[in-house]
Amino acid sequence: MSNFEAFFDYIQKISGKFLSDDDKHLLTAHFKPRKLRKRQYFLQEGDVCKYIGFIVKGSARTFTVDEKGHERILKLSVENWWLTDFESFYLLTPSRFNIEALEELEILQSTNAEIEEYLKKIPAFSAMSNVISQNNTIATQKRMQAINYSAEERYEEFVSNYPHFLQRFPQNMIASYLGLSSETLSRIKKNALK
Repeated sequence: MSNFEAFFDYIQKISGKFLSDDDKHLLTAHFKPRKLRKRQYFLQEGDVCKYIGFIVKGSARTFTVDEKGHERILKLSVENWWLTDFESFYLLTPSRFNIEALEELEILQSTNAEIEEYLKKIPAFSAMSNVISQNNTIATQKRMQAINYSAEERYEEFVSNYPHFLQRFPQNMIASYLGLSSETLSRIKKNALK
């Protein structure tokens, strides 16, 4: 299956609408395939996020670095997920985040102006965008609620929502995403096995 076939299937599945041949042609003409090497940045803190990328193959992380040099992972992303800093992408402000490829990454990327065009001209793309926006809002609320959870509850919620991530990402990254030390996460996992 080509990169675009996977992308078209994703849009149709999420939106519940079909893409016409004209829709597919417009998307193919403007979404540009791009490959990133492992550890290559899609976006660096301080840069304006000029692109949104759909992950066809590979994984990435979105993270910040504090004044002491400690990294804090905010998002782990895999196939059929989107890469961008929405605030920087839509408002054209410098990003506060880094987005880095964790594996060789194959993406389809597009610009803000092109996304606006798809939203106006492609009903399936517009419907998909609405579903993603709703899902992101719900995910953000869950993430905010999780701040009040115990370490064990955060881990249980993570395993429940993203069981496949346990094999995909190293423990230290999962710990960072959960706001835990690697030692705490090891203890929780060990206790869960008892």
